[in-house]
Amino acid sequence: MPIFSQLIFQAVRWSARKGLRDEENLTAADKKQEARRTGVRGETYAYWYLRRQGYVFVARNYMPRSAKGEIDLVGYDGETLAFVEVRTRTLREELTGLPELSITTGKQQVLARTAQRFLAERRIGDCPCRFDVLAIDNAPGLPPVVRLHKDAFRPQK
Repeated sequence: MPIFSQLIFQAVRWSARKGLRDEENLTAADKKQEARRTGVRGETYAYWYLRRQGYVFVARNYMPRSAKGEIDLVGYDGETLAFVEVRTRTLREELTGLPELSITTGKQQVLARTAQRFLAERRIGDCPCRFDVLAIDNAPGLPPVVRLHKDAFRPQK
């Protein structure tokens, strides 16, 4: 495990010790912008969390040209190329579902098509691939809780 990744993750975890989001009297417009910032913070947290787990990343926020879809993180976990979808959810009383359950069949299909484009653009031949989901529960004032689901789903044909 690279020492650099461990040190950076410790710094990221320390900065997120009171949560990834500030929840204080926000207007509707500010809430949307804060949600976007929370997502970026969640992806950064996920990136360093997975680097600490031994992932070697080749792309972040991959979006193919002239096609719908985005893959948050693409990296190798050993010999396997992992396409990672990061889901961050700020916990509130009215939101009771798990963030990983928000990946619908439609989203899975978009991720699969985007992954195929990634493989074609990078000319990656026969390589074991999988789709991982990293869920982050963010409770304001508390450190984030992370759940990694390796091989979370298989593309439907």
